[in-house]
Amino acid sequence: MASSTMHAVGVTEYGAIENLHSKEVPRPSKPTGRQMLVQVKAISVNPIDMKVRNGTYDDPPDYYDRVKSLTQKSPNFHIIGYDGAGIVLETGSDVKYFKPGDEILYLANPVFQGTYAEQVLVDERHAGHKSKSVDFVQAAAMPLTYATAYESLVDRLEIKENEKAAILIINGGGGMGSIASQIARHILKLPIIITTASRPETAEFSRKMGATHVVNHRKDIVKQIRDLNLPADVPLKYAYITSRTEQYLFPIAEVLTPFGKICSIVQARFDMYGSQMMSKSLTFSWCWLATGAYHYYVNDKEEKHHEWYEKLGQYLEDGTIKCHLMQRFRATAEGIKEVHRRVEEGKAIGKMALGIDEPGEGEAFC
Repeated sequence: MASSTMHAVGVTEYGAIENLHSKEVPRPSKPTGRQMLVQVKAISVNPIDMKVRNGTYDDPPDYYDRVKSLTQKSPNFHIIGYDGAGIVLETGSDVKYFKPGDEILYLANPVFQGTYAEQVLVDERHAGHKSKSVDFVQAAAMPLTYATAYESLVDRLEIKENEKAAILIINGGGGMGSIASQIARHILKLPIIITTASRPETAEFSRKMGATHVVNHRKDIVKQIRDLNLPADVPLKYAYITSRTEQYLFPIAEVLTPFGKICSIVQARFDMYGSQMMSKSLTFSWCWLATGAYHYYVNDKEEKHHEWYEKLGQYLEDGTIKCHLMQRFRATAEGIKEVHRRVEEGKAIGKMALGIDEPGEGEAFC
């Protein structure tokens, strides 16, 4: 008879990396509606994981009110994590895209238990079939960054395929910037992709991911971009901020063409006064991938993320998009802590992910 419990990694109390620990918790309940019960094979770590774990996540102001029951009711444990890949064990009565045995990649709901666990409940609207061209660890590295970047560039910035325009992507060597560069270059087919990077290795990686030009964000970005002498018929119309919104807004407003558009995924306090934002009639927008699910799909297309993940499978198969996984680890509590440390150091290139079958010591999620 299968055990009624499983191992998971999360926090009883929000705080530092040391607060992360393994705990034996009840297995998820039977899936209902559009839920699927998934056997987790791999997970990846994103900056959002650090903030949630630390108790400082503030993209939605009421986030900790919405999730307080996770730590205040049995098992008094918030399982961290959003990205994952695994095998469908069981489906709810309304599931229409998947069946038991399917290999999938997915994104967890931000207010439910996360992916650092042996099993997880996943909404099929935030899942896609895993491409045979990638393994589970590679697949787990893709969901949050790919869908966020795609939504930012296509839904928020409204970039059109083959548009004769340039885009500036802040932090091209990171997980988000590296996938956004590929989408901009290989799916939307923009002719000029400018990214920022400060180290030779991140600059080289960014170019491999699609950047046509790389500027150093530790130096004068405005001067560097102007020195590129971009073609007059390819205006710098778009900017995508994946790091420190308040730091980059003013220089972006200086270099962007009038009526250009900016999208950021990084929460911040900032003042536009004194910038060129108004004089150029620039548009600023946020992108938070969880908006639909968090606000009960009001004014949102419920199936879009599933559709994007299915298309991602095709892109991975034909080589249009390449997985940006750079480091692999064993999915243990110590492995997860180590990845949290590396992400917090701010020197990671691309994505880091963990698999239950990766070499190393320790049982999965223990």
